[in-house]
Amino acid sequence: MKIKIGDTAPLFTLHDTEKKEISLNNYKGKNVLLLFFPMAFTGVCTKELCGVRDNLFVYNNTNAVVLGISVDSPFTLAKFKEEQNFNFTLLSDFNKEASEAYGTSYEAFIGWMKGVSKRSAFVVDKNGIIQYAEVLENAGELPNFQAIEATLAKLK
Repeated sequence: MKIKIGDTAPLFTLHDTEKKEISLNNYKGKNVLLLFFPMAFTGVCTKELCGVRDNLFVYNNTNAVVLGISVDSPFTLAKFKEEQNFNFTLLSDFNKEASEAYGTSYEAFIGWMKGVSKRSAFVVDKNGIIQYAEVLENAGELPNFQAIEATLAKLK
C-alpha cells in the first residue's frame, strides 16, 4: 500500500526503547514526523538521526513530535539512542506491522534481509492526515528535510 498526501495515517502501536507501548493516537493534536530508517548503527542512519537530534528545535518550534522507527529490537534501539544521545523517541517495528502499513518495507535489503524499513519520511498533521510522504528506494539517500520543514512550518 502506498501512502499519499491526504490519506489518513495508518495507526500503530509500537514499543519504545524503554519497552513502553507508544501509539500514534498518543499524539492527536500534534504534528508528527515519522522517520522510518533501515538499521541502527549504520552510517547513513546515524547521519540522518544525528541531524534530526542537532536540529530538534526546528521540529519543536512547529509543534511537531519526531518518531524514529526501524525493525531493530527495542534493546538495539536503546543502545543506539544512548550512544548517539538522541533526544526524540525511537520505536521498534520488530514485527514489521507499521513498515508494511506505510509501504516502507524492502522485499530484500542488501540481498537477503527481508522486511527492513526503507528510509522514509511522513508528516502527519494534528488531525491524523498525511501532509508529506517520501519513500526512498536507495538507502544511501536522505529524506528532503527542507521540504519536511516547509510542510511543518505551514502546519504551525
